[in-house]
Amino acid sequence: MTFTETPLAGASVIGLERYEDERGSFARSWCRREFREHALEDGLVQCNISSNRRRGTLRGLHFQAAPREEAKLVRCTRGRIFDVIVDLRESSPTFAQWYGVELSPDNGLALYVPKGFAHGFQTLTDDADVFYQMTEVYAPALQRGIRWDDPSLRIAWPLPVTVISSKDRALPALTELLSPAQPTR
Repeated sequence: MTFTETPLAGASVIGLERYEDERGSFARSWCRREFREHALEDGLVQCNISSNRRRGTLRGLHFQAAPREEAKLVRCTRGRIFDVIVDLRESSPTFAQWYGVELSPDNGLALYVPKGFAHGFQTLTDDADVFYQMTEVYAPALQRGIRWDDPSLRIAWPLPVTVISSKDRALPALTELLSPAQPTR
């Protein structure tokens, strides 16, 4: 595997090193030892698959709150996606900055998303499947998110959004998420 750091500290793009012969190809997609060597969390405990029918579908931007923050390894196994992360670590020099990368079976890339980041993606093709590996078990009560079109982030999604859930459409902007709740009178 190859590990390329992104401009957002702690996040990496992970490439496959394919070995080909007359049968086809072989590549390692995850290795605990190599993750540890690159100071990435290696305690994967859950895997999920997201199937998406239509080009332009947008999912996100999601994260899981403390004390069950999760790191993710995200790979597109069919079709193509534009995968996006947003640094939500207030003490980070890249706080509120985003990074995006195209993932597909053809390019063999995966995105390592550290704890403290929101994650989302947009499908670039019909029939796109995404495979996630996480370091925490899903905790519905700790599920959070920020708006995909938050004007303060200015994420350059490549396509018009064709499908988005009402739940994702109703997520707060980053400033709303960070500001303390106002008491009701």
